[in-house]
Amino acid sequence: MKTMNYIKIGIASSILSIAAGCTSFLEEDLKSSLAPDNTYTSSLGFEVGATGLYAIARSEYNTWGENGAFMHNGACAYEVLQISTDLCRMGTVRDGSLVPFAEMTLNPSTLFVGSYWNWAYNLIASANELLIYSEKNNNWDYPTDKQLYQAEARFFRAYAYRTLVYLYGDVPWVETIQKPFLLSFSRDPKIEVLGNIIKDLEFAKTYLPDNPDNVKEGKLTTWAARHLLSEMYLLRGAEGDYKLAEENAQDVIDCPYYSLMKSRFGNAKNDPGDYFSDMFVENNQNRSAGNTEGIWVMQFQYNTVGGGTNSDDWTRRAWNPQYHAIDGFALADSLGGRGLAQIYPLKWWIGVKGTNATTAGEKEGFPDIQEKGIFEDGDIRNSEYNIKRNWYYNNPLTPNKLGQKCPIDDKSWSQAQLFPALKKFFFGKEENLQLTGAYKDRMKFRLAETYLLLAEAYLRQDMPDKAADAVNEVRRRAKVSDVSDEEMTMDFLLDERIRELYGEESRRFTLIRTGKLLERVRKYNPEARDLIQDFHVLWPIPQAIRDANVGNFPQNPGYEGYEG
Repeated sequence: MKTMNYIKIGIASSILSIAAGCTSFLEEDLKSSLAPDNTYTSSLGFEVGATGLYAIARSEYNTWGENGAFMHNGACAYEVLQISTDLCRMGTVRDGSLVPFAEMTLNPSTLFVGSYWNWAYNLIASANELLIYSEKNNNWDYPTDKQLYQAEARFFRAYAYRTLVYLYGDVPWVETIQKPFLLSFSRDPKIEVLGNIIKDLEFAKTYLPDNPDNVKEGKLTTWAARHLLSEMYLLRGAEGDYKLAEENAQDVIDCPYYSLMKSRFGNAKNDPGDYFSDMFVENNQNRSAGNTEGIWVMQFQYNTVGGGTNSDDWTRRAWNPQYHAIDGFALADSLGGRGLAQIYPLKWWIGVKGTNATTAGEKEGFPDIQEKGIFEDGDIRNSEYNIKRNWYYNNPLTPNKLGQKCPIDDKSWSQAQLFPALKKFFFGKEENLQLTGAYKDRMKFRLAETYLLLAEAYLRQDMPDKAADAVNEVRRRAKVSDVSDEEMTMDFLLDERIRELYGEESRRFTLIRTGKLLERVRKYNPEARDLIQDFHVLWPIPQAIRDANVGNFPQNPGYEGYEG
């Protein structure tokens, strides 16, 4: 760690996350009478501060910056981590904030390039503030409170840095409040930052609660820290790291609190559906609903303490078709509400089975597409309750069409008006069908992914047989055949992650971690294959950050301002 790498809390965004051209960035704007000196004086004050960390973390999904959220003032920012991967392509509603990522024209001034940097360093700044004041405070309700709140703060600091190293590579490691303000930050090597991330998570693993039934819904436990640790050891990939990734994933799998959902549960268990679809029904994400698979569940309930806002989680709008633009359809909660189809799934994996669509129109050299995509017959994750392929006209104002099937064809797919839709993101309210955000809680980490991280750790250790065993636990839940040792490759694992986690994971992060981003985009994404360059593995450093630093703050290769 370099001694210059310090930041002033509350003004952190002034230095590391300012917007270009801001003239009053040194002025603190206190939103209430709460301030660190009068808040961080008791366990209750630290609970208030920790709640703020959860709110900032949740604002990763915020769309329009509502209620002071640090993200994003643009549409569906989270989807830029899906665009230009092997998963999806941009729809015909070409929101200006998404276009640079679809067309690979992003530059240091692109909106979301700065948004993710701002979000991460604001979360880091707030975590650092809590950590520093916790060392000053001697008024704790319980002797364990200090380490508990420090563990939460260090988890969130690690979580923020996770995003930074995936997107930007080398970044400043900041852990102290410094007066006067520094304007001479430097970029610390990615490997060093990852080492600090792992230290934070090892601390969090030790001091976060063990029993998820003894904490409030949405609160972190040691198992969330171990899940993320497994991923971070995989990303670092130093000597011994793959074994440590294996051990942390296995600890989560072996603990007595979590299990894969294999039976109907929750609010809709008596409605048509299956146990996979049940996990994505509103109010079914938490343990109180009987869900034993969610390890860390972000709380998005509207108008509840700790919940989200109307601008949170527009994933539904990004993924769901614009069916309502077709004559004969009306907005309906049963059809997922109002979708904008800013992105839509690629045919190679989701397939055209059950539609009138073909593979015609794909660029020359696109791999052969099986009718059923990458799903076996009977795969529960591909059931009608999870991927909607049958659409029926529902508008009573067009009685000549009412109740008839509207087939998905190449035209409706390419125009993003109708295509196989991911029902895990359906969300609508009869009282407000124009609703923007989704108020469903979101399983940020769930056990199925832990099994897939374990498989990745085994593959990295050249143990395809054990990797197959881990993957087969997930596949058996999905009611499909076991994968053999010989079939168990990194590409198979990446396909399995799509089958299980489509739309949930940050697909860009997964492909970067496995070293497969360039290869699979060039193979599977007809929109991006001829556009993506080697340097696109990293995003550029935001121009505002470079402008705010008086020292050497180099740009990433391939982008404007890079000097070699």
